[in-house]
Amino acid sequence: MIQSMTIQPTQRVRVFLVDDQSIIRAALKSFLGARGDIDIVGDTGDPRSALEAIRASRPDVVVLDITMPGLSGLDLLPMVRKAMPRTKVLMLTHHEGESFVEQALRSGADGYLSKDSDPSELLLAIQAVRRGDPYVSPKVTSGLVEGLRGTETGDKPGGSRLAELTPRERQVFQLLALGKSNKEVASALDISLGTAKKHRENLQRKLGCGSAAELARLAIREGLLDV
Repeated sequence: MIQSMTIQPTQRVRVFLVDDQSIIRAALKSFLGARGDIDIVGDTGDPRSALEAIRASRPDVVVLDITMPGLSGLDLLPMVRKAMPRTKVLMLTHHEGESFVEQALRSGADGYLSKDSDPSELLLAIQAVRRGDPYVSPKVTSGLVEGLRGTETGDKPGGSRLAELTPRERQVFQLLALGKSNKEVASALDISLGTAKKHRENLQRKLGCGSAAELARLAIREGLLDV
């Protein structure tokens, strides 16, 4: 089975990994690096420095996580698409919700894979997007089907509200959900206290959350915070 998926040596796939968890990157490098048809040309756990590194290494495929400190994969994705239009982007994340998949695909992702997928599926996904074929994990597809069923019965997915947030608002949202004060948010993002307060007001209005506790509950429900 593995042999049937092997790309010819002239078609070796250059892969760059972006994930803030060191152990995940190490596992991916070990697994993919053992392949004769894949070259790991770089990796980073810092999404802020990822774009420059991706430009320098010129990979065929970027494997990109979503939830990372400072800058989410959903915010980095359009930057990669603009800077490297020929590079394919495969989202590899534990988020299987409809809102995340929709945001990623609309922002230009070529594939979307759950971290709960079998390792062999990662190979299939990388090779598919490299060929120019979109790839969405069956686990994720089943979630989309359930979401569509809910929409047909009149239930609007709560996660759709997150799609309305700007990149900066998503950063503020994650920090507030962690229990950070306005002052701590301002310090972490290098913005003024007044700007942090304004972002908080906009978030509460857009998300319909009147307190930090409600923001945290929404973040947990959307998979942005672990419990």
